[in-house]
Amino acid sequence: MSDLKAKFEETVNYVQNADGDFEPSNELKLKLYALYKQAAQGDVSGKKPGMMDFVGRAKYTAWEELKGSTSDEAMQQYIDEIEALK
Repeated sequence: MSDLKAKFEETVNYVQNADGDFEPSNELKLKLYALYKQAAQGDVSGKKPGMMDFVGRAKYTAWEELKGSTSDEAMQQYIDEIEALK
């Protein structure tokens, strides 16, 4: 496993298990979601959710904006976002 992937998984674990000390804004949550999906699955796939599915559509759109980014780029951005908050 590469150092970047290990650091990414460590950071994801930190976010998932963070106490009340870490409460990201909705914008940051959306960005982290999109970066995680891009890192884990690559470019967005599937049908865009309908207009009334506000949350699903926002998630899809955020992920779609990262189209073309490599997995490594997404992992590094995810790590950088969390490190900036520590």
